[in-house]
Amino acid sequence: MQLLLSYARRLEPLPEHLAVLDRANFTVPECQTRVDLFPEFRDGNLHFYADVNIRQSPTVAAFLAITFSAVNDQPPSTTLSIPPDFVRLVMGGMGLSARETGLNAFISRLKRHASAAQLTLAPDA
Repeated sequence: MQLLLSYARRLEPLPEHLAVLDRANFTVPECQTRVDLFPEFRDGNLHFYADVNIRQSPTVAAFLAITFSAVNDQPPSTTLSIPPDFVRLVMGGMGLSARETGLNAFISRLKRHASAAQLTLAPDA
């Protein structure tokens, strides 16, 4: 649990310019925990932020921090290459597989943003 808390604290704070946006398009409703995921696409790379109460949901915050450390500031293809069993492998290894539904929803949402970003990189047909 200490390791999870350590990772949870690594989650970047939500920048002010994202905090003022309407949350409707960024909330992940499949998760029991209130989480808003925000993508930023700059110079061909994605960077994700999450707004989650770290004190109330350290597991979710830790999972997002771990995931973001692998995909942030990378091209969309990095996010799209997250394997389908990623959540099961990560959470099962920690004995926390009960959270899989919501966490898989996060990965799906990240991949949706990555797909949209990748379309902007594709040359016009």
